[in-house]
Amino acid sequence: MPRRATVVAAAAALLAVLCITSRRGREAPLPVADGFDFPVGAPDGAGYYDAQPFGTDFHLGGDWNGVGGGDSDRGAPVTAIADGAVTFAVDVGGGWGNVVRIAHRIRDAGGDRLVESLYAHLDRIDVAVGQRVRRGAPIGTIGDAHGQYLAHLHLELRARPGLPLGEGYAAETTGYLDPTAFIRGHRPR
Repeated sequence: MPRRATVVAAAAALLAVLCITSRRGREAPLPVADGFDFPVGAPDGAGYYDAQPFGTDFHLGGDWNGVGGGDSDRGAPVTAIADGAVTFAVDVGGGWGNVVRIAHRIRDAGGDRLVESLYAHLDRIDVAVGQRVRRGAPIGTIGDAHGQYLAHLHLELRARPGLPLGEGYAAETTGYLDPTAFIRGHRPR
């Protein structure tokens, strides 16, 4: 799918997810996330480490690797970091491979807002666009972007859902959040 079409599809899916209608014909708003867990070694990231943290060499996410090294984590489960709705689940090829994006509603001092988690290089996608997920629900498995890298999970957290897929690296980080710091600061109570 061409990049422009991918972005348009993601934006349309995000709007559709936020307007899902219940069986009784009323809007069923996206529930507020009750906390965030790590996407591998859930809930605390046990057995994994962030090999390339947010901001290192302009990295816009975190690269989660198993402590066994190499491809030892290939095929391991990747889980939703919080309750939300899937807005994108596509093999975009290239350096991204299989990508899942999930919108999460959070509540803070400024009221309700959305953040988006992005999971890339997946070996397998186990969710579909529009699907509601709970924190800890399986969404796919760790992969290598079809042989581009050693197996790992690239995780991004975006303050502005629907941002273009991008390159995974940039000097400008507006709209991006440090996923590890955010998760640590929003653990379930």
